[in-house]
Amino acid sequence: MFTGIVQSAVKIERIEKKPGLWTLTLVLPQQLIPGLTIGASVALNGTCLTVTSINNQHVTFDVMMASLKLTNLQSLEEGSLVNVERAAKFGDDIGGHQLSGHVHGIVKVVEVERPENNCIVWFELLDKFKPYVFDKGYIGLNGCSLTIAQVKEDRFCVYLIPETLNVTTYQNVQVGDGINLEIDSHTQAVVDTVERLLKQKQLA
Repeated sequence: MFTGIVQSAVKIERIEKKPGLWTLTLVLPQQLIPGLTIGASVALNGTCLTVTSINNQHVTFDVMMASLKLTNLQSLEEGSLVNVERAAKFGDDIGGHQLSGHVHGIVKVVEVERPENNCIVWFELLDKFKPYVFDKGYIGLNGCSLTIAQVKEDRFCVYLIPETLNVTTYQNVQVGDGINLEIDSHTQAVVDTVERLLKQKQLA
């Protein structure tokens, strides 16, 4: 489980590409190393990955074909920044909302507004996500727990404060970027249950 509070934006040090399997190497900040073990879960751009080796601050992760197809990890290059969050521990503060690290798909950035001391990022709203995206709802975007500020027919936006911009990959966000999206699990459960019950009622 993750909280959606990204701890650092970290560069990809090395990518080893094999058929259907990429191995990513990152040099994690020292503060993220204590207690980290092989087999631990870490979210990169909101995608839950498993630590496969640790050598001082050099940490590696394997990315399988399914994750490459579904997430923006497929577009990473050496030097790319990724949002990093270690898995939450019992007793940790949940500053954002509960995220599983299971990405539902990629959405494109369609507009970036930068009024003073703010950053407003607009994303395309795909039909398959429309039932789960509404004003003031929670959403995971590249592993960040964010509140949806406004929804239009084909797009939605979030507001990013300076701290979020400083700590995450959103410091470099541009139109056309593909962003990993994770639907809030509670929202999905409610919406899917209501839709199922309504269909059953119509068929009765």
